[in-house]
Amino acid sequence: MVSTIAMRIVESLCGQACEPGHRLIEQALADELGVSRSPVRKALQYLETLGAVESVPNRGFRLVQVGDALRHLALPTDSDSDEANYLRVADDCLSGVLAAEVSEVELMDRYELTRIQVQRVLNRMGREGLAERKPGRGWVFRPFLRSSRSYHECYRFRMIIEPAALLEPGFRIDIAAFARARREQLAMLDGGIARWSRAELFRVGAEFHETVVACAGNSFLLESLRNLNQLRRLLEYRSNLDRTRLYRQSEEHLELLDLIEAGERVEASHRMRQHLDVVRGLKLQDPSPPHPHDADRPSGSGIEVHL
Repeated sequence: MVSTIAMRIVESLCGQACEPGHRLIEQALADELGVSRSPVRKALQYLETLGAVESVPNRGFRLVQVGDALRHLALPTDSDSDEANYLRVADDCLSGVLAAEVSEVELMDRYELTRIQVQRVLNRMGREGLAERKPGRGWVFRPFLRSSRSYHECYRFRMIIEPAALLEPGFRIDIAAFARARREQLAMLDGGIARWSRAELFRVGAEFHETVVACAGNSFLLESLRNLNQLRRLLEYRSNLDRTRLYRQSEEHLELLDLIEAGERVEASHRMRQHLDVVRGLKLQDPSPPHPHDADRPSGSGIEVHL
């Protein structure tokens, strides 16, 4: 990513205490950062728009700003860049642009990233169950949902197992887990919905439902739900995110906790099915019928994020 390379160039220049007029040699910077000259040139052009460097005809670039002025440039943070890199790779996974098996070098060349940046993306995918390292070199992407049709089927299945989990004879409330789920839903309503990343919002929503199902004491129900959450994770990241709808969703989660803790599991089961059915309908707002190849459609295709 251009802004990331630009940030690393600035860090290097600040460390060297360079003076105004210092000549910036593309190949030297490329060797230092472990990338090709092309992203370095783009990064220098980006820094020129910020007034940090200037181009000189037939002589490349030279430094203009130094010291505090250089350190305080409006550049993105590492976390912003990592999230953007992750979403670029996720988008290409869903669109079928990337093969099922990839190497770090392939991703470095394709996205003009450093090896460390690529490893951060792949390690995160590994933690989230979306990719796994091959015994030798390379990584393999695991299966995931790609279309609105598969989303419909996913939610119909959840409408079967989650209400049923609440009616299992061995259902026992996990007091600590319920308290944690309640704190997280309240934190969402207290500003988290507006501030948190897509990944964090997805995690909180998915863990709420897994917490409820786990109380049934049926490992098959819980494993089924966890597998579904892994499969739908990338499509959630790629979909339109309507944060305004998440307020009502969090309120319904809190209402479900209240019902379960009050011993009203039959009513909670009924409400859980209604909750999932509403979300299913919201995800399929697109008036066009689902199609097996929806993954090829633009990301703004009517599928919205509701966890």
